This record gives sequence, structure tokens and C-alpha cells, in this order.
Amino acid sequence: MQAMIIVYAAAALALGALCGFFIPRVIGTKRMADAGELAKRIVEEARKEALAQKKEIVLQGKDEILEAKRLMEQELKEQEREIKAKDKKLEEHGEKLEEKLEKARQKEQEFLLVEKEFTRKEKELEEKREILDGKLAEQEQRLQEIAGLTMEEAKSRLFADIEARTRHEAARMMRLIETEARESADRKAKEVLATAIQRYAGDYVAEQTVTTVTLPSEDMKGRIIGREGRNIRALEAATGVDLIIDDTPETVILSAYSPLRRQVAKMALERLIQDGRIHPARIEDIVAKVEQELEVHVREVGEQATFDAGVHGIHPDIVRLLGQLKFRTSFSQNVLQHSLEVSSLCGIMAAELNLDIKKATRAGLLHDLGKALDHEIEGSHATIGADVAKRYGESKDIVHAIAAHHEDIPPQTALAVLVQAADSLSGARPGARKELLENYVKRLEDLENIATSFDGIAKAYAIQAGREVRVMVNSDDVNDDSTYLLCKDIAEKIERNLTYPGQIRVTVIRERRAVGYAK
Repeated sequence: MQAMIIVYAAAALALGALCGFFIPRVIGTKRMADAGELAKRIVEEARKEALAQKKEIVLQGKDEILEAKRLMEQELKEQEREIKAKDKKLEEHGEKLEEKLEKARQKEQEFLLVEKEFTRKEKELEEKREILDGKLAEQEQRLQEIAGLTMEEAKSRLFADIEARTRHEAARMMRLIETEARESADRKAKEVLATAIQRYAGDYVAEQTVTTVTLPSEDMKGRIIGREGRNIRALEAATGVDLIIDDTPETVILSAYSPLRRQVAKMALERLIQDGRIHPARIEDIVAKVEQELEVHVREVGEQATFDAGVHGIHPDIVRLLGQLKFRTSFSQNVLQHSLEVSSLCGIMAAELNLDIKKATRAGLLHDLGKALDHEIEGSHATIGADVAKRYGESKDIVHAIAAHHEDIPPQTALAVLVQAADSLSGARPGARKELLENYVKRLEDLENIATSFDGIAKAYAIQAGREVRVMVNSDDVNDDSTYLLCKDIAEKIERNLTYPGQIRVTVIRERRAVGYAK
């Protein structure tokens, strides 16, 4: 029994030893297999990730190449448009040069014909002189034979007779030449004017007195009006434009006779709508910024006018005054457009008359320069414009042409007469001017001038087509009680100095406002 127990124990020990030897090896082998499988998976995932990144980089590179190609095509198209525009300008210049060359050829042919005619007449005159000398010799011989006169006596009588006949013939020829010259001058002047009118094809569009602003929604009308109307009052006071908010859906109407004021109001209102912050202080800030931008715009308009007219070397202050003429009208005709027309007509007629074309176009462009200042300086616009041109270094001929274009002084040069004629052509062509609108604008200006002639007035605006004048007073200079007396005095002065249909409402506004900033 004990021996069996010992055998069993030995077998168990042997079995345990075998298990202790083989089991770790089996476990190690399994772990190595698992590690190899994991390494393969990691390598496979890394390979897939590398392929994905490669594809992404390739796609990104293709996108960049396509974007660069699109930008390059866009740049090429822009360059192509610029080249086409330059080609078009070159073609136009070429056509003008060909036209001038053709005229020069025609004039050369005319000169050759005149020269041939002159040579022919000179030859005929020489032949007649020879015939006359022969007849004089015959007469002299005959007189000596008949009268028995001496050579000196016969010569004296013959010369006296010839002198009398020659004087009579010369007087008759002078009268004929003078008549032909006058008729030829009138005919030539008519041809020059007709040519200028035919070659200039300017159009005309009547000025409006209202401008519409489209609103994004109907609710915006209430925000524009503001609490108790403070926003609309602030906008009208800052711009001098009457805002009409009626039943028209999503539309506000700006009414004023001055295009500059309407433009300021329109730009300011559009920016306020876009910004969304509408209150009196913001309105005044926006209006001030818009006025500064319009000052830059006025200068750009003046520079464009000088470029269109082909006039260079003008003083910057004169350029700014030219830009202001865009917002002035004369008998409803835009003064800047009128000045460009006069400049073009002067150049055309100067070319026909062999005068200085550059000087003529310059004088035509600047002839109404004084209308930019005639509401600030006393005197006619011709005199004011001549003084301004002289102050900024324009030549004497230009200054004289400006001063004489309405015969404030007698015209003494051909350039001055040329500017007069071009000014008349531009203003007299059909549809260019309407006197009724000019009278209407003049009445509105007179209303504002009467209102601002009193002390303590800050601003005055004629609105409602001249049926109302709105007066803003300085709150520090005029108290509440004085506003009633001021309103009465303005109304009485309007009654004494103006003639108008119906009645005119005078509104005097006194407002004190405090503005602070929280920082």
C-alpha cells in the first residue's frame, strides 16, 4: 500500500514537472502569435491611414491647382477686357485723326484751286496791262497828231483822264468786294454754327425734385419716425429735406429742390436702415460723414469733367467748383452738363475757324464757374467767375471770355465771341431749358434767404414745394417767447417781398438737446 502511494506521488510529481515545463512554452507561443497579429493590424491600419492622407493631400493639391487656374483665367479675362477697351479707344482716335486728315486734304485742295485761280487772274491782268499800254501809246500818238500838243501836255491830260476812270472803277470794285465779303462772312458763320450743332449730339434729362428710398420692411417706417417723431425731425433738421411717409408700401419719399440735399438725405437714410441704429445723435453723425464723402465725390466729378473736356492743368480749387456745378441748375438745365456742352461746341467752332482749340474748350468749360459761388458772393456769375479764374492763374484771354459771355463787359476777342455763341447754342436748343422751373427754384431760394436774414437763425429750409418754410433757431440766442415774434416777422417779410399763389406756412423750431456717452 505504501509502495503504491509512493508510486502515485512520484507520478504526480513527474506530471507536475512536465506541466510546469510545457505550459509556459504554450502560453509564450500564443502570446507571440497574438503580438504578430496585432502588429499586422497596426501596420495595415497605418497603411490605410497613409493612403487616406495621400488621397487627401492629392485632392487638396488638385483644388489649389484649380483655384490657381481659375484666378489665372479671371486675370487673363480682365487683361483681355482692358486690351479691348484700349483697342476701341485707339480705333476712335484713329477715326478722328482720319477725319482731321481728310479735312486737311480738302482745305489743301481748296487752297490749290484758289492759288490756280489767282495765277490765272494775275496772268489775265498782265495781258490787260499790256493791251492798255499799247492803247495808251496809240492814244498818245493820235493826240500829238490831232491837237499838235507837246508830249508833256498830252501825257498830263491822258493821266488825268485815266486817274478819274481808275478811281471810279476802284470805288465800284471796293463796294462789290465789301458786299461779297460780308455775304461770305455771314454764310461762313452760318456754316460753322450749323456744323457745330450737327456734330454735337448732347441729350437732356429734366431734373427731379423728389427721390424715393426703398425700405426692407413696412416696420422700418415706425423706426424712421421714432418716438413722438424725434427721428424724422432730426433727419429733416440735419439735411433740410422733407420726408414723406405715406401709404406707399415699403417706400419713403425725399422732397427737396436741391439735388445735393436729396443725395445727402438718401445716403444717410440708407446707411441708417442698414445699420439699424436710428436715433437723433446717430443721425447727425451719419449726415456729417455723408457730407464729407460728398465733398470727395464733388472733387471727383470736377476731375472727370476736366478729363471729358480734354482740359488739363486746372487749379484744384477750380476743379472742386466745377464739381459743385453738378448740383446747380439754370432754367432747369444742369450747369455742369451745360458747361461741357459749351466746351465741346467752342472746340468744334474753333477748329472750323482755325483758332486755338485748347483755349476755346478751356474757356467754354469755365465760363459758368461763377454759378458755384453766386449764392455766396455779390455780383453776376460772369464777374465772379472771371475773378476766380484770374485769382487761380488763368490767362487773360480766358478771364476776358468768362467776363464777357453775357456782355457784362464788351467782348474784345474772337474767343469771347465764340464762348457767347456756344453758350447761346447750348441754352437755346429745344428742350434744354424751362423757365418755369427756374422761377420755382428761385422762389424757394428767396424763401430761405428771407428766413436766414434774421438774427438767431441756424438753418432754414423751403419744403412742400415752397408752401412751407421750416426755420431752426439757436436755442441759446432765441427763447421760447421770441419764437412767436420771429415767426410773425418772417411771415410779414415774405408777404412784402415775394409774390406766390395761396399761402406759405412758416414753422419756427427751437430745440435743446443733451448728448452724453457711457464708456
